[in-house]
Amino acid sequence: MKRGNVSLTLTITSERQTKPLSVNRTLLAELALLVEEVRKTTGAAPPSADGLLRVRGVIEEEDAGEESEEALAVLDKGLQSTLDEALKALVSSRAAEGTALARVIEGHVMEIEGLCRRATERALAQIGTVRARFEAQLAELLGRVPALSEERFAQEVALLVGKADVREELDRLAAHIAQARTLLADARSDNPVGRKFDFLCQEFNREANTLCSKSADIELTRIGIDLKGAVERMREQVQNVE
Repeated sequence: MKRGNVSLTLTITSERQTKPLSVNRTLLAELALLVEEVRKTTGAAPPSADGLLRVRGVIEEEDAGEESEEALAVLDKGLQSTLDEALKALVSSRAAEGTALARVIEGHVMEIEGLCRRATERALAQIGTVRARFEAQLAELLGRVPALSEERFAQEVALLVGKADVREELDRLAAHIAQARTLLADARSDNPVGRKFDFLCQEFNREANTLCSKSADIELTRIGIDLKGAVERMREQVQNVE
């Protein structure tokens, strides 16, 4: 156990539910003398036997005494055996849960990879979108098709395309995907990767946010939003990874 907290609770229940009872005869005798004195003085009716027995301290539970060394040895052996069974069950349960969790996280990684592939394809179409939008905005502003030289027009379009260029973000996302698969492989080798994976999800989310902010295409923005959702779903599962 390399991440989180572990607590172990042990409850021992005795087969004997009640202890033997005894009467504190010394206390009972003192009570009898006091009762007789009060009865003679006040004329009160004598108390019943059950009334005297209900007085605290008259009825006592006998101590069963200390367990013998043999009994303690048997108890220790039983406790150790039960603890071993519990730990084996825990290891088996964690292994089964880890195998299932690895498949779930791998599915999220594949989903992210597919969205990045779509984003890459859509990013290529951004150039034409930026050019058409720039042309339309200039035409609206000037009331006609802009009378700019081809060179100047190309410069302006190149500047806008540069601002909307998401190739760097997509390259980093591809690197993050490769790192996620490396961490999954390390986890299968019993190496703790939970904290690293949690940090990697933050990096995934950062690139997805930048992708959305730089997008000049509505479809690319939608892909970026889907990407953020996939990263968040993976991050929730990563919280269960050691």
